[in-house]
Amino acid sequence: MPEQLIEHVSDTAFWVAHYRAIEGDRPDALFQDPLAGVLAGERGKKIAQAMPMTFWTGWSVVIRTCIIDDFIREVLADGVDTVLNLGAGLDTRPYRMHLPPSLLWIEADYPHMIDYKSERLASEKPRCQLERVKIDLADVAERRRMLASVNARANKMLVLTEGVVPYLDEAAVGSLAEDLRSLAHARYWVLDYFSPQVVKYRGRNGMHRHMQNAPFKFAPDDWQGFFEKRGWRQKEMRYYFEESLRRKRQLHLPPMMRLIFRVRGIFISRQRREAFQKIAGYAILEPKASS
Repeated sequence: MPEQLIEHVSDTAFWVAHYRAIEGDRPDALFQDPLAGVLAGERGKKIAQAMPMTFWTGWSVVIRTCIIDDFIREVLADGVDTVLNLGAGLDTRPYRMHLPPSLLWIEADYPHMIDYKSERLASEKPRCQLERVKIDLADVAERRRMLASVNARANKMLVLTEGVVPYLDEAAVGSLAEDLRSLAHARYWVLDYFSPQVVKYRGRNGMHRHMQNAPFKFAPDDWQGFFEKRGWRQKEMRYYFEESLRRKRQLHLPPMMRLIFRVRGIFISRQRREAFQKIAGYAILEPKASS
């Protein structure tokens, strides 16, 4: 039985921050995130070294960071004045991105994560108006009070849930989607997409043994339909594999796995190959018009 370095879902933030930090050491770095290393520390490095599939995790963290950064730039150009980052973890966008000084950015997360982050970044100056809220988002009543308060201050709001939705079950995601849809000023929602096949694969590749305390739970058969039933429609989806080609940062598989994929590729159809290219990504949703 491997050591359980992931004791709580919030521990995944250290893991992800480690990969954002080391991206900056590459000569072809797609972004710079110097504060990620301050936050990840040795804990993030230790988790990363213990996990399987490091080639996938490191690559996907970098690609997802780029996708979300682009989405944020797009909505800011469209007049968004408030970003609500639910389950913010160790994200450092308010410090590293070029943001309007007037932008209100609110981070909401568990109290222990907010305390840790505030202490480590106490001497750093954000580029926008940054506030932090200590909250357990699973407390529905408390969450709804917080959402209503933020909504009352916003004119046009983006909700960001990076690395949050996959760890929730369908009931919890549905409740969150309905709460966000009820906000008059929530114009955009950025969130993860994983196909059911990815969730099943994680159960076979050894990852589940390390992630017993933070398993993936959300895997509806019809991902887009799930959110449409709750008042959200897909504005744009960016898939990891397509985005990596565009950015010239393709996934590099270990030699044996690369050989297996080449052999399998001989026997699978074009449709299945194309479907595989779309197993994971990030979406930006917007409210559906009332019927």
